[in-house]
Amino acid sequence: MADDEDRVPDSPHLVPFDGRFDPGGASTRPPPGAPDKSACRELLSKSVERLSDLQRVLYADNRHAVLLIFQAMDAAGKDGTIRAVLTGVDPAGCQVQSFKSPSALELDHDFLWRHLRVLPERGRIGVFNRSWYEEVLAVRVHPGYLDAQRLPRRPADDATLWRERFESINDIERHLARNGTLILKFWLNVSRGEQRERLLARLDEPEKNWK
Repeated sequence: MADDEDRVPDSPHLVPFDGRFDPGGASTRPPPGAPDKSACRELLSKSVERLSDLQRVLYADNRHAVLLIFQAMDAAGKDGTIRAVLTGVDPAGCQVQSFKSPSALELDHDFLWRHLRVLPERGRIGVFNRSWYEEVLAVRVHPGYLDAQRLPRRPADDATLWRERFESINDIERHLARNGTLILKFWLNVSRGEQRERLLARLDEPEKNWK
């Protein structure tokens, strides 16, 4: 039996691993008893300071790496969250990777290659703004993305293809975990109404039109 300190702490933000979680049915409101915005800002400030201290310990120990994976719907706040949480961390020990449409070079390799080549080294924190999960999400929804990958062998049925990709992702995550990389995954949820308001607001902000 695992020691108490090895157990995952109880939290309303943890997703169950038994397949019951439905993003579409998940509430986007704060859970009962959640702190207000003022208290959240104070907690964030303390958490950033603590994270900075832990990053220095991680770097000095040089045995483990940390990989933070952020996934979300458009306009859910991935960029802002990453910026707010990691602002106080030494840039020398933290690297952020944003995965947009793959380049010609990336398309010349397997679908995991572009992620594997930028994994954090031991002693560092790596942040993935989107990740290999896009390969079973966006690529699954947009068949043209898959065609562009020029697969040498494509299963007769798509169900087999996606199952194989899930297996590949699970395998690489297990491999990383066994070799000292702590992987933490974050899904930022947003309601349809709030998402619509944020997307429309971008139209009035020229610096965000590119999004």
